[in-house]
Amino acid sequence: MFVIGTAGHVDHGKSTLIEAITGIDPDRLREEKERGMTIELGFAWMTLPGGHEVSIVDVPGHERFIKNMLMGVGGIDMALLIVAADEGVMPQTREHLAILDLLQIERGLVAITKRDLVEDDWLELIAADVEDLLEGTSLEGAQAVPVSATTGEGLPELLAAAEKILEDIPEKRDLGRPRLPVDRSFTISGFGTVVTGTLTDGSIRAGQEVEILPGGARARIRGLQTHKAAEDEARPGTRVAINLSGISHDQINRGDVITVPGWLKPTDVLDVSLRVIEGAPRPVKHNAAATLFTGSAEAPARIRLLGANELKPGETGWAQIKLEYQVTVVKGDYFVIRDTATTLGGGVAVDPYPKRHRRFDEATLARLETLARGSDEDVLISALQSNEPARIADIARAANQSDAAVAGQLESLIASGGVVSLSGDPSGLLYSAEGWAKVASSARAGLQEFHAQFPLRSGMPREELRSRLGMKTADFTPALARLETESVIETDEALARLPGFKPEFTDEQDRQIDEYLKLLGSDRYSPPTDRPIDAELIAALDDQQRVVRATDDVIFLKSAYDEMAERVVELGKTKSKISLGEVREMFGTSRKYTLALLEHMDRLQITRRVGDDRVLR
Repeated sequence: MFVIGTAGHVDHGKSTLIEAITGIDPDRLREEKERGMTIELGFAWMTLPGGHEVSIVDVPGHERFIKNMLMGVGGIDMALLIVAADEGVMPQTREHLAILDLLQIERGLVAITKRDLVEDDWLELIAADVEDLLEGTSLEGAQAVPVSATTGEGLPELLAAAEKILEDIPEKRDLGRPRLPVDRSFTISGFGTVVTGTLTDGSIRAGQEVEILPGGARARIRGLQTHKAAEDEARPGTRVAINLSGISHDQINRGDVITVPGWLKPTDVLDVSLRVIEGAPRPVKHNAAATLFTGSAEAPARIRLLGANELKPGETGWAQIKLEYQVTVVKGDYFVIRDTATTLGGGVAVDPYPKRHRRFDEATLARLETLARGSDEDVLISALQSNEPARIADIARAANQSDAAVAGQLESLIASGGVVSLSGDPSGLLYSAEGWAKVASSARAGLQEFHAQFPLRSGMPREELRSRLGMKTADFTPALARLETESVIETDEALARLPGFKPEFTDEQDRQIDEYLKLLGSDRYSPPTDRPIDAELIAALDDQQRVVRATDDVIFLKSAYDEMAERVVELGKTKSKISLGEVREMFGTSRKYTLALLEHMDRLQITRRVGDDRVLR
């Protein structure tokens, strides 16, 4: 199945031509029929003489309804540009053609309508004007077919030309990630919520759960229809109506995207290649306000130019577009920008989830160039660098490729060293080689700084290292193992250090430590607290597990603490509850030491406080 979209000036006969070739009036609204002017998107369908089934999206031609036109041409396979023979090329002809060019619609025909109203000489002039108009656009060289919807002249030739074009269109790719930009949402009595749109990038099936973005609501597909015929499955490139259960039609708006849950995220910022059209009334300046149209969505936007202060008509440059609210876009999606009255330009999204960039930064501009025009492997690594650490699904989404295709490329990149997998294969957490080198360098530098600041400690707490590296807990564990395998760090249960690092004490410090440990051992269950040594020496002894710091001032010998904790556990095995008084009497010590011991055991989750008592965990 293929989708054809009309374009052209108001009153040039788009809807009349569609009705003549399909038998379906695409104008649905009473106001449209009364005024004889298309206002909303219209839809029709037919089977071409050679057997190709086509959907037709009829768009408004009046300048006041250009927004509706934009929402109808995003998913088409072929454009049908309409030019009336009695009027020729008009303002909306030019604007609609500029939009088709920005959206890179490369297949199309020109129907020169109302052929019965003009002489042959005049028709030749109009055909020459159309040929000049198409020059330099994505439709350059498109065939022009004179037709009359009234007499039927030229209609068979038009359909034959359309069929010839459609025969050369390759099969739509199925990435396994369906997207349906919603262009209508309504309700049908007895069926409930129905949405329509053109499906891309994947298939959908009846009974399937779907997610509606950007809001995130969930629903289930009750039924599918194409051209009013029920279907069990809809393939990419199909105009489809979806009957949804579990959601009201007023919860779904034009511009929303129906997809399968869990892979696609909406965004409010895009890195783009932006082209200003030749006919733009003025340059697009840095920080200009505009409205962005993509798919069936629109959003107010602010345009940050990254490599220039302005783009003149006909110029192309890199930009970051900040949207007032979220839209759902993937890499490679086309867009158009307009001000209140005019189409200014458009282009293609190269990164839907970028960070904020410094302007005129050569590295940023080079990365965008790679994303737009690099090899598959270059694009993959650049997508990884924008999201690292990442997994296959993150990279596939950023590169707009299937998970399977990305996995295959990653295997060779891991083997060549361009990508680092913390598990050794594509299923693990992934870094670019450059990104992983930065992690290793940051870990090394952080530990060097820690050792310089605290030379007597055995190492940095692992949690502190995780915080310094800015990693999630789940990501930190495999990263730590990899850093240790590569001899960047050494670790034990609680600490990380540079390989071979050991604290070295002076003779005086050794003397102080010996005296302090003897002092703690002089009264094992009630160690003196009035003659502490330097805090760094105590921290070092704690790191080495020679003492246990129960509180800031209550410090036990490690052997004494282990004995006391073991006896408390034995007591807990014989009694349902352990009181503070029982523990105090067991060790013949004061409340201060008993409380410090029990609270430390609580923190280690050996015991748990219940009222004034403890129970074993």
